[in-house]
Amino acid sequence: MVDAEYERWEGRFAVADYIFGKAPNYFLVACKPLLPRSGKALAIADGEGRNGVWLAEQGLDVVSVDFSPAAQRKAKALARERGVRMTFEQADAHTWTYPKSAFDVAVEIFTQFSSPAERAIKWANIQNALKPGGLLIIQGYRPKQLEYGTGGPKQIENLYTRAMLEEAFRDFHDIHITEEDVEMHEGTAHAGISAVINFTARK
Repeated sequence: MVDAEYERWEGRFAVADYIFGKAPNYFLVACKPLLPRSGKALAIADGEGRNGVWLAEQGLDVVSVDFSPAAQRKAKALARERGVRMTFEQADAHTWTYPKSAFDVAVEIFTQFSSPAERAIKWANIQNALKPGGLLIIQGYRPKQLEYGTGGPKQIENLYTRAMLEEAFRDFHDIHITEEDVEMHEGTAHAGISAVINFTARK
């Protein structure tokens, strides 16, 4: 299963174009007032680097994790293009050794390739990797996204709900969750009306 998933993403990222575009995710940009002026940021399953590069442009020391070499080649090129330095870790988001209490910010944008069991491991690792008071930013598709079909997984169990996020991060504080149907234009892979859920909280 992991090998099939790897091959699928390698194939998607192997094209010349940035399939999710070079601009950062709009919700991440909207979270700029919450970001610290300096510190370490973790960009999980950062793909072609659009979000990690933007975080680095905000003055953060960014670790960008992704398991696709093709994606990371493009992410490194984007970082050079934008004139920022980042640390790149080629690793699976579920099995990477997350450093404990190391990050001031963790960002997970549309990483819904995880099965429920994998997601539980990933989210537990993210929690452990955040410093006390660290900021967590998540955007994902809601189950309604299956009606739109404009991106994201086809398995309903991979989609995020308010109850799921509240349960997974019940020990966090300053939790803010919004749900919206929004017209998205993030490369060719996210295009059209989309049912999303936005989450921010502090450890």
